[in-house]
Amino acid sequence: MIKDITLGQYFPGASPIHKLDPRTKVLLTILYIVSLFVIRGGWGYFVSAAMMFVIIALSRIPFGVVLRGIKPILFVLLFTATFNLIYGTGTPIFEDVSWLGWLTWNGLRNAVFMAVRIILLVIGTSFMTYTTSPIMLTGAMESLLAPLKWVKVPVHELSMMMTIALRFIPTLVDETDKIISAQKARGADFETGNIFRRAKALVPILIPLIISAFRRAEELADAMECRCYHGGNDRTRYKVFHFAARDALAALVMTGQLALIIFLNVVT
Repeated sequence: MIKDITLGQYFPGASPIHKLDPRTKVLLTILYIVSLFVIRGGWGYFVSAAMMFVIIALSRIPFGVVLRGIKPILFVLLFTATFNLIYGTGTPIFEDVSWLGWLTWNGLRNAVFMAVRIILLVIGTSFMTYTTSPIMLTGAMESLLAPLKWVKVPVHELSMMMTIALRFIPTLVDETDKIISAQKARGADFETGNIFRRAKALVPILIPLIISAFRRAEELADAMECRCYHGGNDRTRYKVFHFAARDALAALVMTGQLALIIFLNVVT
């Protein structure tokens, strides 16, 4: 399960999605998230899912990688679906079975829609890191947040911290997997017992993981200091961002998707 976490990983490529301006990808991701939360019916989810399949095809990211990124949230999906089923209201599905009276069509509908929304949300946000390198993502965030400099907000530092946090997710996942393997080799048991016993068994994992995270952070700080790294207006960039026609086309398509979803909400 640990190895299935793909958030923060970058897959180099030359697809149309990779070639988009990083600022465009950040804005389109936000727009896609907004569109997911304004959906009210099944047709809206169908449009969003179709859009995501198009993005997956254009990005040339293996579909298996996308599915692998969903596995870590299966518990959240199951919990959310169960919660919506239990507290659903409306007409029961099995009217003649008294002990299944809590299972309603409205609850089933909400459970399915909520699960689909979470899946599309995770996939949509993951594609920003799948197709954008950490350096490009830092530059994009700094460029988009540039107006906040007028109110003395340390935009560059905030962008760097967010990007480093995303970049270190795969590193910490690998480190966690190594620690678990080492503890299992010493006889540790993480798979049996009740929930409290399993939580207690995680202590030998968390302590070395926290120590490793602090050590890596210190090494990164020392490396940046040795290279005389500093942010701010005086820092130049190897690659300058430019909006192109493909960025305008992508923005038009995503805006059209949002408009279509709002239209479907009105007519259905």
